[in-house]
Amino acid sequence: MFDQASNATLKSGPVDPGAMKVSVIVVTMKALSHLAHCLDSLSKQTHHCFEIILIDNSTCPGSNQELKQRYPAVKVYTEGRNLFYTGGLNRGIGMAAGEFILCLNDDVVLEPEFIQKALEGFFATPRVGMVSGKILRWDKKTLDSTGLLLSSWRTARERGYGQVDRGQFDQNGLVFGVSGAVAFYRKAMLEEVRHGNEYFDPRFLMFYEDLDLAWRAQRMGWRAYYVCAALGYHQRGGSFRPPSGIGKPFARRYLDDRLHARLIKNRYRTILKNETWKGLFWHLVPMLIYDLAVWGYVLCFRPGVFKQYFMPRKDFDN
Repeated sequence: MFDQASNATLKSGPVDPGAMKVSVIVVTMKALSHLAHCLDSLSKQTHHCFEIILIDNSTCPGSNQELKQRYPAVKVYTEGRNLFYTGGLNRGIGMAAGEFILCLNDDVVLEPEFIQKALEGFFATPRVGMVSGKILRWDKKTLDSTGLLLSSWRTARERGYGQVDRGQFDQNGLVFGVSGAVAFYRKAMLEEVRHGNEYFDPRFLMFYEDLDLAWRAQRMGWRAYYVCAALGYHQRGGSFRPPSGIGKPFARRYLDDRLHARLIKNRYRTILKNETWKGLFWHLVPMLIYDLAVWGYVLCFRPGVFKQYFMPRKDFDN
């Protein structure tokens, strides 16, 4: 599917983004109502040098025939078991032939020029390994993410999350990382930060995997860049929240106890893996305040979350 193109330079300067090879990886649990919109938007991209790899985490591989008939150019892979988001992405990246890797949730829709515009961000300044577009909710008014930030209390914070888009983020520039829902990476960066054959830490399954990777990359001197003209739309929670919680703020309310426990655990895992002693010293007080608020909420309103930590590991991780 790819045309011949030279390898991309890591330096800024004159480039031809149209010649850049891109692999788009979509991980799905076969939420067909969302997935069809996602794949249809990819078929309309103005950048044509790309492949689509679909990792099917559902346990009904027979249903792939309908997908293959409707989207013959899409490469569909399934193992008949749930690899979760991190495992699915690792599998897709390992198969990818592109110089740039676009990781998508199946509840994301992209404007036709998204890939074309976002690619330009990789060459805006040296050592850009991650690019974020302007990601809005499906109402096309509410911001979902304009880049990932590392908060003082050491959580992943989506810049602009939940704000009405009034053009306040219509300026390109550096950010800390990119949202896992629409995460564009340079393959060379992923190869540098990986552990063994794993790009995303497979223990995370989902939640905080994007911050963990961004933090690792930042420590190795890579940068993340925001391109405001690259537009996409995300149905926040469309893949795993109940209908009552789709697009709603304060996501914890709409997670079941198992997912809520994983969210908390993955934050601690990210901090332990990436924080420096100096960073811990400067941010210890905000972190403790945040932890008091989180565990106070769990104790008062979600005591079932505690029980998850005493379950057998195989039950907690499935």
